[in-house]
Amino acid sequence: MHILRKILLVLAMSLIGMSTATAADKQEKAVYHVNDSANATAVLNNIRNHLNANPKAKIVVVTHGPGIDFLLEGAKNKNGNPYEIPVQELASRNVEFRVCNNTLETRNIDQKSVIPEATIVPSGVAEISRLQAQEGYAYLKP
Repeated sequence: MHILRKILLVLAMSLIGMSTATAADKQEKAVYHVNDSANATAVLNNIRNHLNANPKAKIVVVTHGPGIDFLLEGAKNKNGNPYEIPVQELASRNVEFRVCNNTLETRNIDQKSVIPEATIVPSGVAEISRLQAQEGYAYLKP
């Protein structure tokens, strides 16, 4: 009985070690939901801070409605600074930006107006749902 107890103890400790290693190795993934470009500067700052805390985090920004505006050619913040510069900086850190095609169609905005760092998805809200349900992304709404 003593040997069986030792074997079970070793086995249990192995399983605990394996599950801990698996959790530690799991990549952090977050989807930032933007439906108002008035918050875009704060969102971009939050993402920068997020990456400074965890440079390996996988971050996707999904926009729809008025939230797409900062990802359009020539968009500027309230101080007159172009959004494209911080978007390019974050894209170089592997942040992905996605724009809702439903919004583009509803607002009659040409897809060519979307900056090159962003990709167009059929539906922003469907993309957020897909990332959460199918890919395990944490949802963040700054």
